[in-house]
Amino acid sequence: MKIKYFLAFLILIPLPFSTIAQTKIEDSLFIRTVYDAALVEGKAYSDLRSLCKDVGARLSGSPEAAKAVKWAESKLKEYHFDKVWLMPVKVPHWVRGDIEEAGVNINGKIKSFNIKTLGGSVSSNGKIEAEVVEVQNFEELKALGKEKVEGKIVFFNRPMDARLINTGEAYGGCVNQRSRGAKEASELGAVAVMVRSMTHKKDQHAHTGVMSYEGAIKKIPAVALNLNDANFLSRELKANSSIKAYLNVNSQSLPDKDSFNVIGEIKGIETPENIITVGGHLDSWDVGEGAHDDGAGVVHSIESLRILKALNYKPKNTLRVVLFMNEENGNNGGKTYAAVAKEKGEKHVAAIESDAGGFLPMGFTMDAPLENIQAMQAWEGQLEPYQLHIFKKGWGGVDIGPLKEQGVPLLGLRPDSQRYFDHHHTDTDVFENVHKRELELGAAAIASMIYLIDKYGLELPDTKM
Repeated sequence: MKIKYFLAFLILIPLPFSTIAQTKIEDSLFIRTVYDAALVEGKAYSDLRSLCKDVGARLSGSPEAAKAVKWAESKLKEYHFDKVWLMPVKVPHWVRGDIEEAGVNINGKIKSFNIKTLGGSVSSNGKIEAEVVEVQNFEELKALGKEKVEGKIVFFNRPMDARLINTGEAYGGCVNQRSRGAKEASELGAVAVMVRSMTHKKDQHAHTGVMSYEGAIKKIPAVALNLNDANFLSRELKANSSIKAYLNVNSQSLPDKDSFNVIGEIKGIETPENIITVGGHLDSWDVGEGAHDDGAGVVHSIESLRILKALNYKPKNTLRVVLFMNEENGNNGGKTYAAVAKEKGEKHVAAIESDAGGFLPMGFTMDAPLENIQAMQAWEGQLEPYQLHIFKKGWGGVDIGPLKEQGVPLLGLRPDSQRYFDHHHTDTDVFENVHKRELELGAAAIASMIYLIDKYGLELPDTKM
């Protein structure tokens, strides 16, 4: 009797509902095959090993960055993308140098620090020795005034806020001391700056990163201190405010060099003029191996399209992987890509970026109008079985950012952030610190999102499925 009533109920189901249900089943099955391919037959981990070990750290303008371009071009051709090409990009060429020395003189005893010169810093032109003044922010610096800053080394010691669960927000809350600290201190006559590394991890590894002299009257050297040394210096300054520190670095900026974005495509079969771009940045800092930042994003991007191609998926729109050059110290790759897209009148349906490490994926954030975000949120049920639960407004990415003015919805993969800044811009950002399964899950998450965007677009939820 129950079966008879159930069959009668099925007969009364409107056709659109039945069609939608069937479509959801088809999508679920396909996404399952995407994850199976990534976890059982994936190439992401072996590709990352090759990028890290065969190429290594690859700062823009370096021989290693040029080698990375060749590596990426060869990899895209190996996976038989429909089209592979290089997009010329002019990039800065900053060189760290072979001298990085710093420390303090406390009661005649020298304690040396493990430092990293900040990217873009000028040379100290020999050893600089001066008293240290500690500040938390620019307001404290300005309150000291020129009288108390001139001729001194300014020590910026604002920590990442441990109370913030999202470590990216904590990073954003203190990174200006690294990026603008030297400029602000030089205006008050400081001779150099030392900056607390952008990390929660208390160890001996200093974290580099880009800084700028934009608007500065005078350029002074800038270095990062690891947290153990930063905390030591702060404690000593509380006991003795007249401590002298020294530093000696020989970094330099050389003339700009020619480089490339590396691009591959799978041509769409219905609307090939519409493009879905996925990418990460090929360059890294010149320390470690650039494994999480952004080797993971590079292989996520390649692997997501490789999987779709291996599954014989025929996209409606053109799927394009872009491996950007120069995110770390200029974003010239992202700016160039957007400028060329505008000049050619290209239409991007969406752009996705992976630049938050190869950790466990948790979802996506989108920088776009509400209706596009709602479209993404309508797929939450399809992706929830894979522990993806973040689908909200937020950051897209630095490389794809310049596409925003062309009205392109920007999506960023959001992995778990808790360990990212342990390795960010430091010697420990190496292949061995990337978890194979977490990396593979990230590639599968991106491939699944590309599939859904390609099939349905980013229209309002009530117009699809």
